[in-house]
Amino acid sequence: MQSKIAANAPAVRRWLAKAEETLGNHSDRLNAINIFPVADGDTGTNLYLTVRAASAAIHDSELADVGEVLAVAGRAAMEHARGNSGTLFSVFLAALAEPLIGSTRLSAPLLAAGLQRAQIRAWSALSEPLPGTLLSVLEASAEAAAAVDAAQHGDDSNHALSVALDAAVQAALEAVVQTESQLGALREAKVVDAGGVGLLLVLDCLRSAVLGQELDAELVDGLSGYDVQDPHIHADMPEIRGVEIMCTINLSPLAAAGLRIQLDELGDSVIMSAVSPLDEPDGGYRWRLHVHVPESGPALELIHAAGDPTNVSVIQLSAIDRDAEEAARSSTQAEGNPGLPASAAGPESRDVPEFTGATSALLPESALLPESVLSPDTHELG
Repeated sequence: MQSKIAANAPAVRRWLAKAEETLGNHSDRLNAINIFPVADGDTGTNLYLTVRAASAAIHDSELADVGEVLAVAGRAAMEHARGNSGTLFSVFLAALAEPLIGSTRLSAPLLAAGLQRAQIRAWSALSEPLPGTLLSVLEASAEAAAAVDAAQHGDDSNHALSVALDAAVQAALEAVVQTESQLGALREAKVVDAGGVGLLLVLDCLRSAVLGQELDAELVDGLSGYDVQDPHIHADMPEIRGVEIMCTINLSPLAAAGLRIQLDELGDSVIMSAVSPLDEPDGGYRWRLHVHVPESGPALELIHAAGDPTNVSVIQLSAIDRDAEEAARSSTQAEGNPGLPASAAGPESRDVPEFTGATSALLPESALLPESVLSPDTHELG
């Protein structure tokens, strides 16, 4: 049942709160089919935690500007993004905000513009973007919203917005179904892409929050590998060793491009996206960085050579390695707190190896990156 349409700032807050709850409910199934780009079974968890950070950032916001509210949420998501899927979602959210700045309500033309901006930014953030992923689902939803907007000649009525949202969600669903045939790994495992399903759920939450209707209870029924009784596919996949490094770093566009090239040579799943411009005389941007590498040392050296990263995390890609690391950490915490059980010894924290290398020794002189603008933020994300 649909009630009165509300496409204002409070609706944005309801959207992300609803998306947080929905992804929490679906995180296990999303994890179960997560086999690309690595079979580490954490897409659902990463999307949930990233959306939770975005929702928390605007929970008490009194801003009336829809774009400003989304921008605040996007920056929070970017700073605390988890994993490949969480990082791409944060890019989506931050880019969606840009055409909406200055508007107090969402409309079909603004939705089309926002989704178009988001899909361009998301595809360009990855060094090696591929169809059959969250990117394809975002692209399909953007094209559908644009087609509706064109057919309605820029109509900014609530009815036009309703039609555009329905079209975007339907196109996203069709794109999710197609992911299974677009990537060899998904086709072999007979599953759809986990990140794509996550974005589909988020878009359905947007439709629900704006149109005042219930979520589509049958939206994901029948998706390959997504039934409750289906196994956790990733558990039977070969173990992949390596680490995922994420951080935030202040760099000029030239320095960011240089660092991206160097990280491409070390690993894969490289994502670099600007969080916000720096209010400094030399300009530059605050960037969110994500990469998968065989070992952390060389990549961390390159990152520190380029600038002064914050919110650094180094996470094992292998579930076995992650469990061993967590067991060792719990044991250490328990030893330091003999009166407490390991689970109560304190909040989880991930220690990042201290950087001790000389920055000037890591690159040939011709490839040295410009000095970055240092951030006053020295918080290390656990």
